[in-house]
Amino acid sequence: MAILKFRVYWEEDESVYRDLVIKHTQTFFDLHNCILKCFEFDSKHYATFYRSNDHWQRGKEITLEKYDKEYKAEPLLMNETYIGKEIKEPNQKFIYVYDFHKNWTFLVELINVNKDESSKMDYPCCSRSEGIAPSQYGTKGLINEKLAELEEKYDLNTAVMADGYTEEGDADENETEEEEEVDDSQSDEL
Repeated sequence: MAILKFRVYWEEDESVYRDLVIKHTQTFFDLHNCILKCFEFDSKHYATFYRSNDHWQRGKEITLEKYDKEYKAEPLLMNETYIGKEIKEPNQKFIYVYDFHKNWTFLVELINVNKDESSKMDYPCCSRSEGIAPSQYGTKGLINEKLAELEEKYDLNTAVMADGYTEEGDADENETEEEEEVDDSQSDEL
């Protein structure tokens, strides 16, 4: 049985990657779930793989399910497509797109094939992790969730601030003049 090792790069920063090992008899659905787990993403959104060449051009599509869009050719389904069947070259490449609204794109490259049948590992799994994974929903992944929710709830900008209130450090011209008049009248009383 062949064990395939893929390096999965985040398209925005190639220094952020995960090495995944998977059996050639497992499906693209297994690879999809492993990528999500390794990058700490949830599984709430659509996803698709594309077979690719050395120039990262998109070829045959392998989808999670058939979506409401026009296809050039009928796509393969992840849960029915074995990874070993789609390996055509020694350094086979795939493009993985997750969450079609945010368009998270990962470059998947076969970097090693091993015939290690004695391994007691559960496949698929992450064998190496480099760089800080992107946060799927912004700052929530980087700091305490409750703090991030509070920051979002009370995120005030000048367009929604009430009259008379400005950002810290900014002084309203009218308030400054009124304060000076009050200060002058108080000093006269003394």
